[in-house]
Amino acid sequence: MLLLMLVVALLGGNPGDVLEGIQGSPESQAPYVETAEEQELAEFVSVVLADTEMVWTEIFGEMGEVYAEPTLVLFSDSVSSACGVAGSSTGPFYCPADNNLYIDLSFFRALRDRFQAPGDFAMAYVVAHEVGHHVQTELGVTARLEELRQQLGEQEYNQYSVRFELQADYLAGVWASHAQGRGLLEEGDLEEALTAANAIGDDRLQREAQGYVVPDSFTHGTSEQRMRWFKKGFAAGNLDDWDTFGVSDL
Repeated sequence: MLLLMLVVALLGGNPGDVLEGIQGSPESQAPYVETAEEQELAEFVSVVLADTEMVWTEIFGEMGEVYAEPTLVLFSDSVSSACGVAGSSTGPFYCPADNNLYIDLSFFRALRDRFQAPGDFAMAYVVAHEVGHHVQTELGVTARLEELRQQLGEQEYNQYSVRFELQADYLAGVWASHAQGRGLLEEGDLEEALTAANAIGDDRLQREAQGYVVPDSFTHGTSEQRMRWFKKGFAAGNLDDWDTFGVSDL
């Protein structure tokens, strides 16, 4: 642009016209308009989040605690959070530094098309898992994990990261159990959640990406582990068996 302005000036023109033309172009001023599909997905995520808030407020109340609700942030392409800048390839994530739940709606299309895990409850599982990280933050688990991050090497820390993620899967199962108790689950919903958990296991993702697996690099758990801990939380419906850090066999 600077080169173009210089050429215009040398030819006797007004360089400001170039800048004005660019700034006034229709492309630069056209606001982004979300699609009907994105609007529907945004509403769905909001409904799921509201339901998790109701469940965890109740559970925290039974423990004599107050549940502070997370804030939902929907984004496209990239987003800046207190945990850094993240792109669409990151997928949905929770940032404990600002207590925000970041959801890129395009991930749900990838969940359906790339990971072959379609269905409303597959998406609900993903949201509930990230909310599980917020629950962990509220209960002090995240802070303890961060302390370990400063003390351990990558390979050893990964083992604790797996336990942390499987615990979030358990917590997602607890929420799903309460949703079932209120008659919100339809036939096939549980299978949709398990299909999603299976699709994003470390072993499956690595095998699809590179043809082999490296267990020492796992950070979220295998497909089998993710499904099992979700089912464990679903069966319990409470925090009685949620301690993934205190068991020897995951």
